[in-house]
Amino acid sequence: MTFKKHGLILFLLVLLSACGDSTVNTLQTDEPIIIKFPHVVAPGTPNGQTASRFEQLVEARFPGRVDVEVYPSGQLMTDDDSLEALAFGEIQMIAVSLSKFDRLTRAFQIFDLPFLFSNIAAVEHFQASDEGKSLLTALVDSGFLGLAFWHNGMKHFGAHIPLRLPNDAEGLRFRIMESDVLQAQMESIGGNPQKMAYGEVYQALQTGAIDAQENTWSNIYSSKFHEVQPYFMLSNHGYVGYFVAVNEQFWKSLPNDIRFGLEEIMVEVTEWGNARSIAMNDDSKEKLLATGRSEIVILTDQELEQWRMAVQPVWEQFSDEIGADLIEAAQISSN
Repeated sequence: MTFKKHGLILFLLVLLSACGDSTVNTLQTDEPIIIKFPHVVAPGTPNGQTASRFEQLVEARFPGRVDVEVYPSGQLMTDDDSLEALAFGEIQMIAVSLSKFDRLTRAFQIFDLPFLFSNIAAVEHFQASDEGKSLLTALVDSGFLGLAFWHNGMKHFGAHIPLRLPNDAEGLRFRIMESDVLQAQMESIGGNPQKMAYGEVYQALQTGAIDAQENTWSNIYSSKFHEVQPYFMLSNHGYVGYFVAVNEQFWKSLPNDIRFGLEEIMVEVTEWGNARSIAMNDDSKEKLLATGRSEIVILTDQELEQWRMAVQPVWEQFSDEIGADLIEAAQISSN
């Protein structure tokens, strides 16, 4: 199956949900409870390290009762496949890029709006607000219960030329994740968006198949993009994060002490992992500079304002889909 069949999947999920009481605890067994937790990034990334820490803490606190099986680097399945697998209960937990969920709820597109959040602290402020917390349960009808948001970091542009002003991006081929908002973002600055799997980006930059990309410092450095891109702009123009979700029926079927304990652990590892993400991005930025192979272009306030004005039509285009109230709450978080 492919995720393109999500309409049928959602219909089946609603039908299944209506056929039973999902609030009853059913997992009463002497066998350990298995939580299969696949993700697509490397173990050393912020997301990979946080998933591993969750596994370690759960198995230490519930020895013999809960077994967390983390599958990094896409070993078990892709992000799209994991969404289907979680919906059908074939796996129990995911940490998938927020951009992947725009097929299921337009509200998550708020995290892709360019220049909405001024920094990672503004993102955290919004995610901790009532409006931000409401997104954790936005997909319950589709079978997904959100537990947390995990940071990757703030995005910065990389290119073969300095991008000081939006006009500098005219005609450049930008790699993007599959997101309508990101496509509109690149089009608003005259770029040519190219949807491409992350694993293909290095070679595409090396061969000239694409000219530019956007990413976090930790991703840029760990993927060695500085070897094939001479310029990176300190733009902080977007956010990359992950939605940590479980199969709702599975979660409600857990014994109360285990479910409450897992929720406490998730709070703990989220705080640990998000702080680690910030530190890793700062460290990756310094390591990138130390290589001497690339230049980090510091944009002035006046230049950044021109970028904000250039992408403003993207906000207007997606305001109704995302929700003006949600966007306003995010703006308040950045002030």
